[in-house]
Amino acid sequence: MTVPDGAAAAGDWCSVGADRFVLAEGARWCGERLVFVDLLAGALHACRGAAHPEGPIGQLRRLGVPLGAVAPVAGRPHRWVAAAGTGFALVGPGTGPPRWLAKPEEAAGTPMRMNDGACDPAGRFWAGSMAAGGAPGAGSLYRLDPDGSAHRVLHGLGVPNGPAFTADGTAMYLADSAARTIRRYPLDPASGSLGRPRLLARFAADEGRPDGMTVDDDGLLWVAVWGAAEVRAYSDAGDLVRRVAVPTPHVSSVAFGGGRMWVTTARHRLARPDGTAGAVLGRPTRVTAPPARPYG
Repeated sequence: MTVPDGAAAAGDWCSVGADRFVLAEGARWCGERLVFVDLLAGALHACRGAAHPEGPIGQLRRLGVPLGAVAPVAGRPHRWVAAAGTGFALVGPGTGPPRWLAKPEEAAGTPMRMNDGACDPAGRFWAGSMAAGGAPGAGSLYRLDPDGSAHRVLHGLGVPNGPAFTADGTAMYLADSAARTIRRYPLDPASGSLGRPRLLARFAADEGRPDGMTVDDDGLLWVAVWGAAEVRAYSDAGDLVRRVAVPTPHVSSVAFGGGRMWVTTARHRLARPDGTAGAVLGRPTRVTAPPARPYG
């Protein structure tokens, strides 16, 4: 049963500062702040969260290559593992170069870049790749193990987004925005191997495309819907149980923390961006979710 959010008007959302990004993505709640990326600019940003919903937003690092997503590194404050450029890197504060762990898409036959990514409960970092020019089926999903080794676990993807994981680490949700699908994969928590997937949701042409995702403390999968000005929540069985309207069409990721729902949005591929496009937005909520899981 679909339950609409009765308090989802544009006025319920508060813009975090005046910054507007071309393609804000990868919202993650880390400690007492929200971190996210400006993907095409290759920049990592943070804002101070619920205590200061008006901002400001601060830039933590700029890498000089597209930056798809980051996760904190366990036991190393202010260090991040990043899906960036054509692979994976460890990133610290300051302006020094990142420490590249692997560049699995460096020698691909078509120009590629890394996209969204997140850690599972065992500390493995999963991230997708996609063709820079959008060539269909060129993308892959990679798993970066705690020892720094990278493994391609899926191929033939269009624009992989997510992934998101159940609390016990036995399932992974992965969106393919190009195919308008979300699939649920059984996951072996010990080995990181994936089982045969089942289709969780398929979006019609007029429903937008599934983008960034997260799983809340009640096990619901929350999905930012690019092109549809909304966030959706699905049960593990694939039932659409909640919809929350957002006041701009390109919603790219969703996170929870500090008593708020957070979304990133984009001006990318909007012929006439509205005043909210590209903003980071927050609104009060009772929904809670785990903070970003660390790498390692």
